[in-house]
Amino acid sequence: MIESRMIGQIKVTRIHEYAAPSHDPKFLFPTADQSLFEANKDLLAPHHWIPEMNKLIVSIQFWVVHAGNHIIVIDTGVGNLKPRPEIPRMHMLNNMITEWMTAAGAPPEKVTHVVITHLHSDHVGWNTIWKDNRWTPTFPNAQYYLPKEDFDFCHEGKNKEAGVIDVFGDSFFDSVMPVYNEGLVQFIQAHTEIADCLFVEPAPGHSPGQVTFRVRSQGEEAIFCGDVFHSPLQIVHPEINSGYCIWPEIARQTRLECLERAVSREALLLPVHFGDPYCGYIRKQGQGFIFEASDCWDRV
Repeated sequence: MIESRMIGQIKVTRIHEYAAPSHDPKFLFPTADQSLFEANKDLLAPHHWIPEMNKLIVSIQFWVVHAGNHIIVIDTGVGNLKPRPEIPRMHMLNNMITEWMTAAGAPPEKVTHVVITHLHSDHVGWNTIWKDNRWTPTFPNAQYYLPKEDFDFCHEGKNKEAGVIDVFGDSFFDSVMPVYNEGLVQFIQAHTEIADCLFVEPAPGHSPGQVTFRVRSQGEEAIFCGDVFHSPLQIVHPEINSGYCIWPEIARQTRLECLERAVSREALLLPVHFGDPYCGYIRKQGQGFIFEASDCWDRV
């Protein structure tokens, strides 16, 4: 199944790698009291949290954007045949993602841009595929845009015997460095535009260099927000960080700023990890925010 929608004249297609009730709430949100999930059951169940299991549904998805002559991939999931023994649900996947991309009008050789919100392992995997006994670029004719702060943070840490940055994992070696070594990488500059349609906005905290991408066409707007949010719970309670946020206070400030921008622009929010319908709008409610899911996909 392919799911697409229009933002003005720009077509956005969702590529779904997997989704499952996979995370204990205390693991993903270590500072969140269990009572918050019960109090927000109407918002979270059954698409984001399974109360009977007390498991959060976490999706891995990424986006294909058709804008004029550009075919853009935003984040690239976990990837196939990537050894991730420390995370069994991600270990040695073997999905038909490139076939779905081709069906969506984005065969890998025709992709022009790959843009990455941050360099965690579940956002960079399809940068490369195993071919000719090595990791080679999946999108050989694309320019890969990576956040430099993440790259430097990872590169410096990974080349020290101590202080290995586990949150990035081995994906830096099998999914980032191969495209860098091929000369396909450009580093993202904040407040610039990529492919004449994606405006870059800084969103640090979850990682040092995370960014979001804003697209606008014919008065409509969407924000590809990476991991600023893992769950709609963080929209109602933006003070809640995931356990993966490296700079907690900055992550909270980034989340609030993203919510305010989404409200003021009436922008569609497109996170990576939400459950069905995977995206929605942010509305003000009193002094806080609510999440309005948007199930407006055209399914084929």
